[in-house]
Amino acid sequence: MSFQQGLSGLDAAATALDVIGNNVANASTVGFKSANANFSDVFAASLGIAGASQVGIGVAVSAIQQQFSQGNLTTTNNTMDLAINGGGFFRMSDDGAISYTRNGQFHLDKEGYVVNDQQLRLTGYPAGVDGLISASSPVELQLSANQIPPRATSDPLAGDLGAVLNLDSRDTAPLVAFDPAVPGSYNFATALTVFDTLGVSHNLSTYYVLQPPAVPPAGNQWFVYATLDGANPVGGAVNFATLGFTNTGTLIPQVPPPQLPQWNLSNGAVTPWRPGRMDFTGSTQFGSASTADSLTQGGYTSGNLTGVGVGSDGILQGRYSNGQTRNMGQLVLATFSDPNGLLNLGNNQWSASPVSGPELIGAPASGSRGVIQSAAVEDSNVDLTRELVAMITAQRNYQANAQTIKTQDQIMQTLINLG
Repeated sequence: MSFQQGLSGLDAAATALDVIGNNVANASTVGFKSANANFSDVFAASLGIAGASQVGIGVAVSAIQQQFSQGNLTTTNNTMDLAINGGGFFRMSDDGAISYTRNGQFHLDKEGYVVNDQQLRLTGYPAGVDGLISASSPVELQLSANQIPPRATSDPLAGDLGAVLNLDSRDTAPLVAFDPAVPGSYNFATALTVFDTLGVSHNLSTYYVLQPPAVPPAGNQWFVYATLDGANPVGGAVNFATLGFTNTGTLIPQVPPPQLPQWNLSNGAVTPWRPGRMDFTGSTQFGSASTADSLTQGGYTSGNLTGVGVGSDGILQGRYSNGQTRNMGQLVLATFSDPNGLLNLGNNQWSASPVSGPELIGAPASGSRGVIQSAAVEDSNVDLTRELVAMITAQRNYQANAQTIKTQDQIMQTLINLG
């Protein structure tokens, strides 16, 4: 008599219960992927035995197959909690040893690295001081808490100042010479905050004075003056721009835009200093009250890091106290030709193997890679109802195989008693 079939069945059923138990135990583990036990029958290889005469010798566990299906996403209060909605794995570094995970419970360590609970560091593309992402070899992402330096309004990167106005065509020219301290010497005024080379803010006021009728044009010309913190520019109050309008109220183009005058500063910034050029494109002269529709400038003061956000494309962006944002890096996702070939390391970590193939690295939302959702985690993909039903089935299989062994034992006992 042979007990091999029953023993192999007991062993297979026990393995199935182990897999099911592991799934159930990790039903609440973030990023966990459930597994199935796959079985195959076993036959003895014998020469001269026809297929119809073969009797199987049991069952074997052919593979423990992980299921990389998408888990549900649950929102959290931590912006550094990241979930992948779609394919791909976070790429983690442990002193250069690379592993992969779907668990996106991250935080910053004391050195500014993005790490998980095992202190493995998230990798991605670095960003330069200008915030531009360099899609080179992935590095361990480290976020700097340093201040960002100021940008003067006059900096070429800040661009021109912009003013989109409507100047009332019904106004009449003032009868006195322009004086910023005399409201009746100008028709309209507006103010804008600008920043010098040290990031110190200044109040730039511009004044608009309708000129007496001239031929041509008649009543369609305005002089523009400026003060900085209430002070006239170097050389006194002189109009730095002349705005001309057509008979339909549109601005006659100015190329290049007029340049603002210079002021002497006493705070250690570059002096004399001029804020740059002011572009009035889009301004009009219609028969309605004078108003400023838009006033813009590209300067800002220095800023402290106040928070970090992560976009769907995986870009980590710093938010600063001066209202600016700056890219600090971009995480990458790795995909594999055969994810089921990954080697399970525990702690929701996998490593590549010859079966899985090499890592294929790219930014989120590229290729078959999913998008990133910040302040969210991916739940375990374990279906508890399915696992509990499978547990009952595995238990019945175990009991049935135990019964075959019991029956074999009874038959053998009968043969012994015959002797």
